[in-house]
Amino acid sequence: MNVWSKLLTALRGGANEVGEAMVDSQALRILDQEIRDADAELRKSKEALAEIMARHKLSVDRLAKCTASIAEYEQYALKALESGNESLAREVAEKIANLEIEQASEREQVEGFAASVAQLRQAVSQAEGNIKRLKQQVDTVKATESVQRAQMAVAQRYGGSQAKLQTAVESLERIKQKQAERVAKMEASAELAATSAPDDSLDAKLREAGIKAGNASAESVLARLKDKGRG
Repeated sequence: MNVWSKLLTALRGGANEVGEAMVDSQALRILDQEIRDADAELRKSKEALAEIMARHKLSVDRLAKCTASIAEYEQYALKALESGNESLAREVAEKIANLEIEQASEREQVEGFAASVAQLRQAVSQAEGNIKRLKQQVDTVKATESVQRAQMAVAQRYGGSQAKLQTAVESLERIKQKQAERVAKMEASAELAATSAPDDSLDAKLREAGIKAGNASAESVLARLKDKGRG
């Protein structure tokens, strides 16, 4: 029984981890939808506030008219009393009493609407502030998320390209080494050619100056042979 209980607990824990991972991966999308829902509720609240404000205004107008009517009929009643027509004055007094009942009812409605308007105004203002702050935080989170994703992408690319980069550097060094060897070979060949080749230009200058004998010619050889024959 203990084993089954632990197994079920582990399964529930795994399911919770999977659920949390799914929620985390969709956190920004869920948050955007919640903000849209809050905006929709705020619009409904504003519509309700506008309707109550309209009713409040109408109730205020009716109260003002009722109050004006009471003042008007009071004047009629006073004039009836001044003229000695008490019966007419009584009828006017009854009219005034009904108007005062209506006035009390309208005043109660005006006060109720005023209280509702004040409460809704405060609630709407608070909701607007909360939604505004939430949107600002979401914008910050989105910007941070974008920056971190870019940093992760760069880090992954850099890490993955390190081996390729190292191989390229090694190849470059080998090319440089081969080039240096070629230059050294060419310089050695040039030095060797300079030491083994006769200095024709110097010999020519010496012959022209009469310091060094020139190459033997047919005439010089014939003259030498004639000299030997006479001897």
